Amino acid sequence: MRTIGIFVFPGFSTIDLAVMTVFEIANRQPGGPYYRLELLSDRDGIVASGAGAMVHARAWRESDRTFDTILLLSTHQPMPGDADIVASLRHAGAAARRTGTVCSGMRLMAATGLLDGRRVTTHWSRTGDLQAKFPKLKVQPDQIHVRDGNHWSCSGMTASVDMALAMVEEDLGPGIALTVARVMVVYHWRSGAHTQASTLLDMAPKTSRIQAALTYARQNLRRPLTVDTLAEHAGLSRRHFTRLFRAETGQSPARAIEELRAEAARALLEGGTLSLEAIARETGFNGAEQMRQALFRVFGQTPQALRRRA
Repeated sequence: MRTIGIFVFPGFSTIDLAVMTVFEIANRQPGGPYYRLELLSDRDGIVASGAGAMVHARAWRESDRTFDTILLLSTHQPMPGDADIVASLRHAGAAARRTGTVCSGMRLMAATGLLDGRRVTTHWSRTGDLQAKFPKLKVQPDQIHVRDGNHWSCSGMTASVDMALAMVEEDLGPGIALTVARVMVVYHWRSGAHTQASTLLDMAPKTSRIQAALTYARQNLRRPLTVDTLAEHAGLSRRHFTRLFRAETGQSPARAIEELRAEAARALLEGGTLSLEAIARETGFNGAEQMRQALFRVFGQTPQALRRRA
């Protein structure tokens, strides 16, 4: 059984505890339990999250047995940086088979020196500051999670679930990882090469009607998505819908659907081994060639290049 030590400090983000759920559900699968989870901190006792919820953690000590994995959660308060905490993390991380950091936890782990020369990531709003403060890091500003050797990092929030699923896949195989994702009702399991940007969020429609049409489109990419179909789901006439859609998103419905399909196709290319034709079908393109052209227009890369990058 692999023991995972999860470091929490005051002000941690409660959503990061979802990483524990990934390993908890993995334990329920045939052959389990596979993991033993321990909450750790710099002292024994209650640790309050930024939302006020509290967890009980025990102090990590040098006499502890070696952990298979050390995970460091984020915090929205200034991270503790005294020498004892940094030394503890350095010792625990160096002895573990792998380490993982979530969002702003990267600042504290970076102070240990264990990540010098490594590729890492953090939340998009903090990448510039992280690179400036720790110039020896190779900060990847757009990826949701990064693995460099035995060191993992993610951009935080829901990306911590993607990173934890990738760890389960490494440990137990894709079958169990996929089962865990389904049990958690993960709409889309993103690979590390997936960017922190979201086409749907970037469009940022101002009205619920246009948002409803885009949500329907994202959930039904395999179906024909005509302007009439989208207008019907928005509860608008074709003409009114087309005018309002362009005013709110800055582009035509056809262009928006192409971007949504291209984003979904890129995720499948980066996260699996499906053939190009299969991915084209899954994302609503009329064949691999149409998909290739769309990917090049949207991302400036071919399907093969996107897969190689992942």
